Amino acid sequence: MSNEQTPVNQALDSYAAAVHAKDVEAFAALYDDNVHIYDSWGQWQYTGIEAWRSMASEWFSSLGDERVRVEFNDVRSVAGEDVAFGHAAVTFAGISADGERLRAMTNRFTICLEKKDDAWKISHEHSSLPIDMETGKGIFAS
Repeated sequence: MSNEQTPVNQALDSYAAAVHAKDVEAFAALYDDNVHIYDSWGQWQYTGIEAWRSMASEWFSSLGDERVRVEFNDVRSVAGEDVAFGHAAVTFAGISADGERLRAMTNRFTICLEKKDDAWKISHEHSSLPIDMETGKGIFAS
């Protein structure tokens, strides 16, 4: 990721750190109370911070001793005075307690942030995978 500290890069850095730490509260703090999420997993959408916090709690607790390393590549963003938009390829890698990479997947990630009370919060997030039309399965890498 770029060293440039745009609102999008700051949010993505904080997202990666919160996921790696399995810190539900730090993760949820990145999002607006009225966040709307289109996720690639489990259900069509999440509306509101409590639904998203519950998802994060379930995700992090399902990991056991594993950690997840999150890497954002090809980050693109634009920011105005109170709205910012960004997209990237994101790789989620499962890491064992011994530090061994167990598995990984890459998908597409888009976030929209709004500045409210001098703080940038994610108000919309969309993760997606292209679909192989022959098999109907998601394509997990570029």
